[in-house]
Amino acid sequence: MADAASLASCFSFDDISQASPRTDGTDKTPVLKLIRESHAKGYDFVCLPLTTPKWRERWRNMCIVPSASANDTDENATAEQQAEAWRKAPSFVHEEVTISRLDEAEPVLVMASDWLQLDSTDDWVRHDSEIALRQEVAYASYLNVQTVILPPPRHRSLVASYARAINECLKNTTYMNFSIRLPIYDPAVFQPKESPPIPPLTMGISSTPSAPSTPKVVIPRASTSKFLKAARAPEGEINATWEMWDIIRTLCDYNTRLTLTLDLTLPLPSNAGILNRWMAEPVHHIFLPASTFIANVKGYPVLPKGTQSFLRNCMAHRPIIIMSGVSSGLHSKGGESAYAQYVRHVEKTSSAVQAAMRAGTVEHFAQGYQDYLQNPLQPLMDNLQSITYQTFEQDPVKYRNYEEAVYHALMDWPDSDHIVICVAGAGRGPLVERSLTAIKRSGRSAFVYAVEKNPNAFVTLQGRKQNEWGDSVQLFFGDMRHVELPEQVDILITELLGSFGDNELSPECLDGAMRFLKSDGISIPSSYSAHLAPLSSSKLYNNARISREIKGMETPYVVMFQNVNILSGDGGGVSGRCGRKIQQCWEFEHPRKDATVDERGLPLTNSHNVRSAKLSFHIPHAGVMHGLAGYFEAVLYGHVGLSIHPYSKDRVSKDMLSWFPLFFPFKEPLYLPSNSELHVSIWRLTNERQVWYEWYAESFLPVFNIPSSPEHSEDTSGDGSFFACTSTHVAVPSPVIDAIDAFPSLERSELRKSGEESSRSTASVIKIGQTSLHNPGGRSSWIGL
Repeated sequence: MADAASLASCFSFDDISQASPRTDGTDKTPVLKLIRESHAKGYDFVCLPLTTPKWRERWRNMCIVPSASANDTDENATAEQQAEAWRKAPSFVHEEVTISRLDEAEPVLVMASDWLQLDSTDDWVRHDSEIALRQEVAYASYLNVQTVILPPPRHRSLVASYARAINECLKNTTYMNFSIRLPIYDPAVFQPKESPPIPPLTMGISSTPSAPSTPKVVIPRASTSKFLKAARAPEGEINATWEMWDIIRTLCDYNTRLTLTLDLTLPLPSNAGILNRWMAEPVHHIFLPASTFIANVKGYPVLPKGTQSFLRNCMAHRPIIIMSGVSSGLHSKGGESAYAQYVRHVEKTSSAVQAAMRAGTVEHFAQGYQDYLQNPLQPLMDNLQSITYQTFEQDPVKYRNYEEAVYHALMDWPDSDHIVICVAGAGRGPLVERSLTAIKRSGRSAFVYAVEKNPNAFVTLQGRKQNEWGDSVQLFFGDMRHVELPEQVDILITELLGSFGDNELSPECLDGAMRFLKSDGISIPSSYSAHLAPLSSSKLYNNARISREIKGMETPYVVMFQNVNILSGDGGGVSGRCGRKIQQCWEFEHPRKDATVDERGLPLTNSHNVRSAKLSFHIPHAGVMHGLAGYFEAVLYGHVGLSIHPYSKDRVSKDMLSWFPLFFPFKEPLYLPSNSELHVSIWRLTNERQVWYEWYAESFLPVFNIPSSPEHSEDTSGDGSFFACTSTHVAVPSPVIDAIDAFPSLERSELRKSGEESSRSTASVIKIGQTSLHNPGGRSSWIGL
């Protein structure tokens, strides 16, 4: 990933025409002059149209045939013959393209013709637009162009045709990236009625790429009853373009070469929950025209607060910012450089960018690992390498908190001349070292046993005992579930936690080690809990399915989340029955008393460590679920803990490096409409040899049962109603309208014509989707006992 966002200068055909080459031969073409001047101003790329107006004129003359009349029949026939010849062998002439040299194409992002109508209501226009696009892509490929920015779709009802055409381009090229320019929302999407079809000759956005108008999206309007008539909602408008993007990328099978260019021409709303969905999408470019900026009190260009905040969040992904129209003198102060300087200011004030640059933060530590899938450790089956131990030992926060927990446990322990501590799973000795430091701080008299099963790490422990610890520590080699200690201990310390709390078999290991502990002894940690939330991330979904094997989609992965969006909201749902945004699945406590043990103090079976949970989430804004995000919280002792839970991590263990969240992928994305409910079931299962997780989800949409009027509620047949319920089921107005806008204009008086009628109105849900059961029987992933 780049260290900073890149800047691109956007030019129109008129800009190219006016850039006459230098007479001294320094610049051989106008495009090379623009490239050189842009680089001198600090831009990394140049963005320009691939074709000239001459190409559009020729295409129109061939493909848009006016109504035939007696006087122009021969002319139309000639045009049709030319069109057929072109369809058979599409090609350009030199005057129809803006670039023709490799050195021109190298630093350039090219824009395909913005007048192409891949989703036109006219079949022939749509057909010929696709041929024209393939011609432009083939020419760009010839020049080794790396990225083509595509015009946006315009008709929601025909977006599948647009997607199919893009998919053909992806199949026909093996390396080229395609980026679809989309506005965040369309201001005209909720019109009183569907707009009439736009004539083929005038449809499209401006042919001047430096100052494009925002494309209008035509969306069919469904009839809406008076009872459910909703006010126009900005959130619904925002959903419209996102839904079209979702259709396109789905029909293109989530191709990693298909990305987004977000057009920020329009002012953005302040609802972060809706805008966050774009954080989970492959936004590689951001189109930022000068017209988006407003003047501050001194006349310098600045961005509106909503756009400023959104752009600041986007900077974590290091996009290419395409600056357009910045040399037009739109603002009185600052000149062209003021726009780029302001964008750099926004980047520098981004919290994500600041954290990545500051040593000691998780973001700094994890650079290069964002959204990178890692298999969890198998601590019982595998012996870790020294480099792995070293990586985890770089975490000062974890060991500081462990030391504090041991210190407070020692201070709370009753007066004694002999306190015994056991570090079970000592590794290379960091917890032993911290325990000795806590003992010294507390002024108590204590002794440490250190148990380790890794024969290689045990060599390191022996060296540290000899050179550092001396007689204050006694070492024991072996598995904590089988080794014997000379006496029971007062405090048992382990660091066996995983990203989901129990996913590295901490419960099973501690079952074997609890026999070391006195009946009134202290376990550090004393408890830990697992937490889940529904997650959207096309990048994680693609990474998980890269092998094309089922195992890849049924394995929980450790991931440093970046390109993700949590879909759930706090509370909500029908009758408010949904839980929080991130919900607890289960908890383990130590020492535990519920396991039946043998004469050695070991459990007879592992059945007491089986867990299950069913969680209900409210989905306020439409999105696609690609998996589940897993977190843990742990109590070490008293008020000291560890956490990677987004709500508590900064308070409990800020900048802790040892654990990234866990990602449970789904084999197929699950679309979740606005105001829907998601029910997630997850199980922690076990047999004599393994522990594994299984997970499943289903989605529901609320419906409202409106009592029938008396004249329609009578039983006319005498045999009872044909329907199971005489109520009328009415769904929310549209999945395009967000939860908070489903009934914004309904006054309470409208909802209850009488107290009796209101009391009989009920709400329920209907099922709209489900996933398959993932990892049944641990067929794809498990942790070995």
